[in-house]
Amino acid sequence: MEIEVKLRLPHVDAYRQVTNFLAPFHVGTHRQENHFFDGGAGELSARRAVLRLRFSDNDSRCVVTLKAKAVLVDGVSRVEEDEEELDPSIGRDCATEPAKLSTVESRVVGRAREEFGTLEFVSLGGFGNVRQVYEWKGLKLEVDETDFGFGILYEIECESANPEVAKKSIEEFLKDNMINYSYSEMSKFAIFRSGKLP
Repeated sequence: MEIEVKLRLPHVDAYRQVTNFLAPFHVGTHRQENHFFDGGAGELSARRAVLRLRFSDNDSRCVVTLKAKAVLVDGVSRVEEDEEELDPSIGRDCATEPAKLSTVESRVVGRAREEFGTLEFVSLGGFGNVRQVYEWKGLKLEVDETDFGFGILYEIECESANPEVAKKSIEEFLKDNMINYSYSEMSKFAIFRSGKLP
């Protein structure tokens, strides 16, 4: 189970305020490319699951992830998640030809085949994301700029075993610096599928 605080920033100005204030705590920037897949007969989406290939930093890394049963309430996301590293060249082949996912040697892809009965995979498309990472007050903050093609979303994410405590700290920081925000109401994937920003 992945548990994350997700707070939405309303516009680029709020995003810049956050990244400027957090600049002393910056530990990295990652350029991510996300590709999503379902079964040919919708086997994954029928059970609120999706398979994702994520490429980072010019294909220096590729991670395959199976996510299921996502719930997002009051800015706290809970989702069943299983992931593993995949050779980026194999990942690229699968992103180009989704049918190749059926033959990949991968525990996570194997789960999608066996547990969900997925015989073939089809592409749902994807989107790019620039993630700024900060180590701040014992928390790892990920500040995202996600370009869906139909709009750009700005969001703060923080994975935590104590999400209410983490959320309180982040909210206090935003309020103290007079930065507008709201609780995220949809996952990035749900926004992507809807075709419009919430």
